[in-house]
Amino acid sequence: MTMNFPERQPAESLGFKNIIYSKFGHRATVTINRPDVLNCLDFPTLRELHRAFEDVSWDDTIRVMVLTGEGDRAFCTGADLKEQAEECLDKPSAYWKWMGAFIEVHEKLRNIGKPTIARLNGMVVGGGNEMNMSCDLAIAADDIIIRQVGAARGSVAAGGATQFLPLIIGDRRAREMLLLCEEVPAAKALEWGLVNQVVPRSQLDAAVDVMCQKLIDKLPECIRYTKQQLNFWRDFSWSLTIGHARDWLAIHNLAPEVHEGIKAFTEKRNVDYDKVRRQRS
Repeated sequence: MTMNFPERQPAESLGFKNIIYSKFGHRATVTINRPDVLNCLDFPTLRELHRAFEDVSWDDTIRVMVLTGEGDRAFCTGADLKEQAEECLDKPSAYWKWMGAFIEVHEKLRNIGKPTIARLNGMVVGGGNEMNMSCDLAIAADDIIIRQVGAARGSVAAGGATQFLPLIIGDRRAREMLLLCEEVPAAKALEWGLVNQVVPRSQLDAAVDVMCQKLIDKLPECIRYTKQQLNFWRDFSWSLTIGHARDWLAIHNLAPEVHEGIKAFTEKRNVDYDKVRRQRS
């Protein structure tokens, strides 16, 4: 039987609307192209990211992939809360589908078979940091911040942060990020091991180019298996928790905490934590 493997496709032939996908030489670049909403992730964007990552994985000429965000304000700020308010609030089945797409993107990214670099060009928030951590390496501009916001906004960062942060930066620092939801400046992120390099913004592209070339000049089969081995503890914690997280977060969409967190965002006001506490008393 003949196996009809997909032929190499030009990046532009895939017709993406929410991401920019390019291939040049042995490098692919995937750019989340929603700068007007700080490169947040709605359902169509997740589906496009999955398809792009699949293409990178299957294209034998590609040796490294860069993931970044359009503009200079944001790398990625996680879930699109406007979409969440309109499509998922009080609809556990809708959120369950969104979370399924989010999970599939992470699994494809971690198991892409090529080294990946997060080019952190702006704020890295919530699910955006989970995307950062699913990449192998990260280079940040020196003026960016990284932040988890779930506990302050009505969610739990169980799509990668609760699993991966303790492995990357240690238990105490992970608890600090996830419980306090405070900004981590680039210099502290470097000190903690959350990124590999911090450079002046004007040098970001040059630093990414240098790292890409270093990875291109390695043996691809050895790189792929090294990634497989390195992924063991992440895959272990992920596989034990992500299905539970998907179901709990879907049901949790009915909770008053989620309503207040999302409404505060859409109404551009602070979360009324006293109101939530009164509802629970």
